[in-house]
Amino acid sequence: MTKGNMQVTGIDQLIGKLKRNANLNDVKNVVKLNTSELQRGMQRRAVFTKGYSTGTTKRSIKLAFADSGFTGKVGPGTEYSSYLIYGTRYMEAQDFFRPSLFEQRKKFIRDMQRLMK
Repeated sequence: MTKGNMQVTGIDQLIGKLKRNANLNDVKNVVKLNTSELQRGMQRRAVFTKGYSTGTTKRSIKLAFADSGFTGKVGPGTEYSSYLIYGTRYMEAQDFFRPSLFEQRKKFIRDMQRLMK
């Protein structure tokens, strides 16, 4: 499974502000909403126009939650999905992963900042 990383700096200030201003259930709801939107965005972009396409990669994009709902994970389950994302010397990249991740990251940060106000 191909994984993307997002790093948050200033986590101590974030935790302190969240404890003062927001219920932790609000944070879980933001994580749940953004994770499900990320999954839908990846599935929407996982339409491949070049070569043989069966829809297996699109169907394999699953989401999972960990850490009592504070962590959401999304990614394709096919073993060849990295070839689609990055391409090969014989095949041009048809990235469905990173554009969705970068778009959703902006929304997630905005939602978390809204909780901190």
